[in-house]
Amino acid sequence: MENKIKQYDVIVIGAGAAGLMCAIEASKRARKVLVLEGSNKVGKKILISGGGRCNFTNLHIDPAAYLSKNPHFCKSALARYTQWDFIALMDKFNLGWHEKTLGQLFCDDKAPAVLNMLLEQCKRVGIKLESKVESVHFKSQYIVAEDGQKYQSESLVIATGGPSIPKMGASDFGLEVARKFGIKTVSFRPALVPFTFHQNDIDRYFKDLSGLSIDALVSCNGQSFREGVLITHRGISGPAILQISSYWHKGSKISVDLLPDLDAGDWLLKMQIERGKTELKTILSKHFPKRLAIRLADTLTDQHLSNLPLGQIKQSDLKMLGATLNNWVLRPSGTEGMRTAEVCTGGVETNELSSKTMESNKHPGLYFIGETVDVTGWLGGYNFQWAWSSGWAAGQVV
Repeated sequence: MENKIKQYDVIVIGAGAAGLMCAIEASKRARKVLVLEGSNKVGKKILISGGGRCNFTNLHIDPAAYLSKNPHFCKSALARYTQWDFIALMDKFNLGWHEKTLGQLFCDDKAPAVLNMLLEQCKRVGIKLESKVESVHFKSQYIVAEDGQKYQSESLVIATGGPSIPKMGASDFGLEVARKFGIKTVSFRPALVPFTFHQNDIDRYFKDLSGLSIDALVSCNGQSFREGVLITHRGISGPAILQISSYWHKGSKISVDLLPDLDAGDWLLKMQIERGKTELKTILSKHFPKRLAIRLADTLTDQHLSNLPLGQIKQSDLKMLGATLNNWVLRPSGTEGMRTAEVCTGGVETNELSSKTMESNKHPGLYFIGETVDVTGWLGGYNFQWAWSSGWAAGQVV
């Protein structure tokens, strides 16, 4: 005998940051809410964020820090539920926080405290874990089938995020639902992700240097970020690389300014005059780890210059090396992919949704929020804020 359809006012699929925020706000309006979560735990990405310290927002939230086919779409939600609103929520629950760098805010009590704060507010919300949604369709209301049980609601919210870090149960389920209802989508692509390189580039530039980190300005396709760059076994990572990866496309080159505070050519010529007997690798070691200084001197010119005193090096070679230190052009072969990507670009096309409510323009009562939407923030709390803001916006109306 078939189970009776269970009735709710709102069904949210996905118990991450956006889904929980939406459920909380809807329950405040006395809506009967059910949250379905495919994994065995709510908020898995919340728990691993910021290395478990939860980088929950950023002091400098700005629409310019978000990628989307429509850069204006995120403005409404971000303006109506701001970083200050979430900070006030943290303060209300007596959760301490601190700024790390570049406006990034972290919870003093680590990620579980943030998740527990959200769950504390979810007391009126039903959350069903390990819910494998079998089908979603519409017949006067939205009907969700899950493990032989059917649920029905006036409002259906898709908050399943993107497919990054699949070992945590992430998938492109949100886009599958959108396509089922004829809603246009932008294919997901890994973002905030390390670069990989062909083996010959790894052997030439990076071999045996894994773990070394430097401050650099990295540019690609008209965008630049200055933060740390970390050499890995397969290429390069670090905050600056993760940031620029969101703007990179297959085949694109990146430019790395290894000495962003110096005109490296002028500096090397000045050093040649002042310290002509000093070996180049020693001079470069003023700004780089010794092993990296040797590698740069040996690979960024046509000569192996590491062990030569500056006075014996042609000015033209020093100028060439300086120019390359300020504009080291690299062509990544790819990225580490969804396996390690912190988020994805792409999602449900924003022109299919109301920027005020996140509701589908074609299907009243159907909402998409968080990373499922084609809005992707920078590293450093921006994606959490989009989750809070878009979830809040939908929660006011579902």
